Amino acid sequence: MAAAPVLPPSPTSAPEPAPLSEGARLINTFIAPSKTFTDLRRNASWWAPYIILSILALSFFVVIGQKIGFRKVAENQVQASPKATERMDSLPADQRERALEQQAKGTQYFTYAYPVVILLFNVIVAGLLYGTFTFGAGAEIKFKTAFAIVMYASLPGVLKLVLSIASILAGLSPDSFSMQNPVATNPGYFMNRADSPFLFSLASAFDLFMIWTLVLTAIGFTCASKVKQGTSYAIVFGWWLLFALGGAGIAAAFS
Repeated sequence: MAAAPVLPPSPTSAPEPAPLSEGARLINTFIAPSKTFTDLRRNASWWAPYIILSILALSFFVVIGQKIGFRKVAENQVQASPKATERMDSLPADQRERALEQQAKGTQYFTYAYPVVILLFNVIVAGLLYGTFTFGAGAEIKFKTAFAIVMYASLPGVLKLVLSIASILAGLSPDSFSMQNPVATNPGYFMNRADSPFLFSLASAFDLFMIWTLVLTAIGFTCASKVKQGTSYAIVFGWWLLFALGGAGIAAAFS
């Protein structure tokens, strides 16, 4: 009697990675980002980085109000723009004083709404990337997942806020403070904006923490949409370069 044939073992699928907690996602964004962004395919929750970014941003503005003063912020903004300086110098003293006070109050009120600004800005960025990856690269990804990627990829900004707060508390001179460029993490920090607003804006875009955010964004879309890594980097950095050049052009036109 012939022996029964031995059947080959059936292939077993790779085990699914264990779900991550919100705390693990936050930590892994810095030390093992692929784990965080792969987990976003399972659950595209984005509230944790949003809350942290909002709290640190508001803390930053509180420290500015206490140590620098929004009046001083307004004065520095005017001095950094030749056109704004010329307009202010053309006003009578009382009108110039009133204009500076109004600008200071406007800046302060804007800071109160900054959590909304974070939300809206990231919605726009996520929308642009979602559309580009979906229709340009043929990726299969949900908008909610794209938004969560953008939000988690923004976490290096928390470290920049911490450095900025520490710099102010350590005794940064109010005369040299710029709310748009508060700490030396890009070449623009060492330039005089009034000399060349275009070059200043472009140099400021090459920020250490911004580049980190862009790399994380590219990793995130690669993990979540399975688009090739090179394609992800090309799309993310392409949009960034377009915005950097556009922002520099606007700065040159209105400064």
